[in-house]
Order: sequence, then structure tokens, then C-alpha cells
Amino acid sequence: MTTGINFWDGSIWTFVTTLTILLIAMLAAAMLRRAFPFIRKLMIPSSVLGGFLILFIGFLYNKLTGHHLFDRSLLETLTYHGLGLGFAAMSLRNLDQYNQEYKGDSFRTSLSVVSSYLIQGVAALLITIVLSYVMNSFFASGLLLPMGYGQGPGQAYNWGRNFENTYGFVDGTSFGLTVAAMGFIASSVGGIIYLNRLRRKGIVRSSEEYVEEAITPEQLFGKDEIPMADSIDKFTVQLALVFGTYTLAYLVMRGVNAIIETGVLGNFGTNTLQPLIWGFNFLFATLFGILVKNVFRALQRKGIIKQAYTNTFMQNRIAGFMFDVMVVASIAAINLSAFTHAEFVVPLLTICLVGAVLTYLYLDVFCRRVYPGYRHEAFLSLYGMLTGTASTGVILLREVDPRFDTPAANNLVYQQGWSILFGAPMLLLMGVAPRSMGRAWMTIGIMALMFIVLNFIAFAKRKEKKKK
Repeated sequence: MTTGINFWDGSIWTFVTTLTILLIAMLAAAMLRRAFPFIRKLMIPSSVLGGFLILFIGFLYNKLTGHHLFDRSLLETLTYHGLGLGFAAMSLRNLDQYNQEYKGDSFRTSLSVVSSYLIQGVAALLITIVLSYVMNSFFASGLLLPMGYGQGPGQAYNWGRNFENTYGFVDGTSFGLTVAAMGFIASSVGGIIYLNRLRRKGIVRSSEEYVEEAITPEQLFGKDEIPMADSIDKFTVQLALVFGTYTLAYLVMRGVNAIIETGVLGNFGTNTLQPLIWGFNFLFATLFGILVKNVFRALQRKGIIKQAYTNTFMQNRIAGFMFDVMVVASIAAINLSAFTHAEFVVPLLTICLVGAVLTYLYLDVFCRRVYPGYRHEAFLSLYGMLTGTASTGVILLREVDPRFDTPAANNLVYQQGWSILFGAPMLLLMGVAPRSMGRAWMTIGIMALMFIVLNFIAFAKRKEKKKK
């Protein structure tokens, strides 16, 4: 008598077939970009375009067959873990040191990043509070704008899911994912508008293709690194480090969760701390990635291990793959049926449009005052990142700085630590505002005050630098 699973059962192949469709969609999108110049000029990443292709095909499939093309929970799982694994890979990279001037600029970049989160959050939350009185929509849904625009699909999913399960926001998961998808469109449209302004002034010329990244032997065979192929492949080692780091983060999160479930922290533990812990999987992954990297460095300095195990080039490729899968899965997971409800569509479109315009205007002013030597490069990189992801920021930056001669590209990397520090209070407020209308108004006041303080610091630091 046969027991257990059969290899011909559909459940055995669900993960493989889903991942295959996601990857093929990205390949198809890349081919469309190559074949049609007007698509390429829109500067939409292949993962984003592939996500929309799957969303459209899935909609047709559902209408024709009455069944869903994907297991939505699997898509959401890929989105969630793609974020954490991608950040684990990024934190394991061995980044080169940078000079003091770049260091100061990266600090100011973190201020502009968090300030953009804040201005998006204040405006969007104010809009959704007003709309909640008019059409009975969820009053705190505006806080998903900085998560979708500023943080990307992973955080938009985390908090949309949290709002849906904890605070009763119907279709909150799809709302967050749609905000992130709209962010990629906003990034493309805003970037094209800005680039056309520069072209009319003769500042930049049209660029049809990006400059290819030259791979050097040093990238693959770093100094004192383990060999490319030994008893274990070098890429396998990189994957083991990423998944091992992420598992360490999970174990700590699970440990904190066990304490919460004892009830010792009361409602604060279950209603506030628990969603925050699991929503910050990317932050725990980052912290443990840094820890693992420093432990290996210490062991190497003491001579306990003779070779370096991490390779920056391969970790970049792993992070890129994880983020591509995260983006395409997040867009494919959007529930289009939610768009039949006005209380879903009207707040969504309003905050996305207002958020894009405000981000554009704010960064235009900020970059003009803080980065006079490379204001255009700084604007395009920041606007692309703060409406899409870091990759869209790099895509826009390459149009005016193809070889990364300015500090703009470095700023995107080195601002992360400061951004986590300055952005932590706002992330904590994400669990406060949805509890009541009064706390939502309080959140607006706190975020507005934070915005003023951070910009005062940024502009004061700039004046101090000018004097020096």
C-alpha cells in the first residue's frame, strides 16, 4: 500500500511551476524591452513589466476557466522571503571604504530618504482620514504609501497584510502591493519628465542602452577568498551564508515571538510588537548579515580561518535575483477584484498621485540645495528609489551618470544604516496609527515634527560644509 506523496501530485510541482512562470515572464519582458525601443525608453524594470504581464494573463485565465492561475499564498510567501533574503545578501557584501566627503553626503542622503517617507506618510494619511469620512474607507490606509513607494513591495506586503489581519482593512494586502506597483509607474513617469527637462536644456543626451558592467577577475577571485570550485562550489557557499543568516534571524524572531505568546507583554505584545517583529524580517536579516560578516572577518584576522568566504559580486547577484522574484511575485499577487470598490480605488489613486508629485517636488528642492555639484544625478537616483526600488534609482541614474562618476550611486548604498536609525520611529508609528482616529491624527503631528527636524539638520549640515 502506497503511503505519503506521489511524484505526480500537483502539489509537488506547484512551487517549481510557479517560479518557472515568474522567471519566464521576466525573460519575456526583457525581450519586449529589446524589441521595442519605446518600452525601453519607459525605463520600467523587466521584473515590473513581467509582473504586469502575469497579472493580465492571470486575469484572462480566471475569466476563461473560473480558476486561479497561481496559489496566491505562495506568491505572497515569495514576496515576503524575497525581501529578507535579498537584504541578507546585501549585508554580507564587502563594500569598499569611501572618503570623508562621500560619507557626509551619504548621511544627508539618509535624511532625504526618511524625510521623503515622512512627507509621503503625512500627506497620504491626511487624505485617507478625510476620505474615510466621505466614503467609509479605511482611515489609516495612507500609511501604506511610504511602505510601497519608499520601502518597496516587500514592506508594502508586510504592512498591508498586517492592516488586513489586525485592523480589519479589507483587501489591505492588495492595497499595499498595488501601491508598490504604482510606485514603479510613478518612478518611470517622473524620471522621464525630469530627463526631458534636462534634454531640452542640453544637459544630457538621449541614452538608448545602459553601459554594460565589465566583470573583472578580481570580482570573482577576490584577495584571499576561497577558490571558485573546491569540494564545494563558491556560489553554493554564498547561498549557504545567505540562508544561514536568514535562519539565524528567524530563530531570534521566533524566540521573541515565544515570549510574546506567553502573554507577559499583554495586548502590546500581540497587537503591536508581534506584527512589528515579523514585519521587520528584512531588518533582522540585515543585522545578522553584518554580524556574520564581522565574525568571519575576526576569525580570519586571528588566523583561525585562512580565507575569506564572502564574495561581493556573487552576493550582489543573489540579492538581485531575490529582489527580482520579490517584485514580479508581488505584482502577480494583486487581487484585481478589489478594484471594483470605490472605497479601495479612490484612496489608492489619490495617494499615489499626490505622493508622486510631492516626492518629485521635495527632492527637486532638496537636491538643488544639498548636492549642488551633482543635483541631477542625486535627484534621479533618489526619486527612482523612493518611488520604486534601489534598482529603479540606478536605472534612472545611468541615464545621466552611466559610469557612476558622481557619489550618487554610493549614497544609495551607504545611507542605509542611518536611514534605519532615523526611520525607526516612523516604523513604530505604523502600529499605532491604525488603532483609532485620534492616534492617526497624533501620528500625523509626530511625523510632521520629524520632517521639520530632519530637514533642519540636513540644511544646517550643508551650510556647515560650505563654510569649511
